[in-house]
Amino acid sequence: MTAPTRTPPLLLAALISFGLGVLAIVSMFVIMLVSDVSPGIWLYLAAMLCPLGLLLGVVHALRAGRRVR
Repeated sequence: MTAPTRTPPLLLAALISFGLGVLAIVSMFVIMLVSDVSPGIWLYLAAMLCPLGLLLGVVHALRAGRRVR
């Protein structure tokens, strides 16, 4: 039996930030549909976590896919 592998911290950070960014984007649309109040600036800033998570995921993929010499 092999030991369980841990999720790399960079991948975990990418998944969490991407998920929070998507959640912020969805909540912005819900707020705009349900009420006539515009979402706060904090929600727009939280939506920027989505591209940050994507960038971290690409960096993790490039680092993990490197060949060992």
